[in-house]
Amino acid sequence: MLIAFHRKLRKIELVVGGDIEEFVVSKELMSLPRVDQISDFHCVTTWSKLDLHWSGYRFKDFYDTLVLPKSTTPLSFVVLKAQDGYKTCLPLSDLLSQDVLLADKLDNVRLSIDHGAPIRIVAPKHYGYKSLKHIKRIEFYKEKKVIKKGILRFMDHPRARAYQEERVLKGPGIIFRWLYKLTINRTIRIFREASKFYKSE
Repeated sequence: MLIAFHRKLRKIELVVGGDIEEFVVSKELMSLPRVDQISDFHCVTTWSKLDLHWSGYRFKDFYDTLVLPKSTTPLSFVVLKAQDGYKTCLPLSDLLSQDVLLADKLDNVRLSIDHGAPIRIVAPKHYGYKSLKHIKRIEFYKEKKVIKKGILRFMDHPRARAYQEERVLKGPGIIFRWLYKLTINRTIRIFREASKFYKSE
């Protein structure tokens, strides 16, 4: 079972759905222009990694070339789903920014499992949890959807723009900056444990 999971993490296959007829994108990505980009990564828990060298395909090119021709209705909202079940969302207008990528390389090397193999979102203006790793499904909708409930919904800002400190659904982001800072070590531990699971066979 884990070996099959590893194969899924190596093969690029995106299922596109929502308010459009479902289809799969795989080798079609290679028809899009490859883009190299240097950008920063900001985690909501207050740490940043600067000047990361990503390579992949602009989400805008993906949308304009492969998705828009199949749409019969105006779309405005996107739900992103990962192979491990995690999901997040963004307005379509944010994902159409020129610096948002479907990235498959970091520092000129294919993404490792730790960094989101086989393909991930890179959205530099937004906190890192919007840059979904191991992406497998992209759903486009006419209207906004509620994808999380309770405390998870409170912690998932619909846009999560880093420069505006949009850390939570409501409330001043600067306060939550200090609360999140207390969770850094625990967050690192969780990611390390998850990484060990993905690497085991």
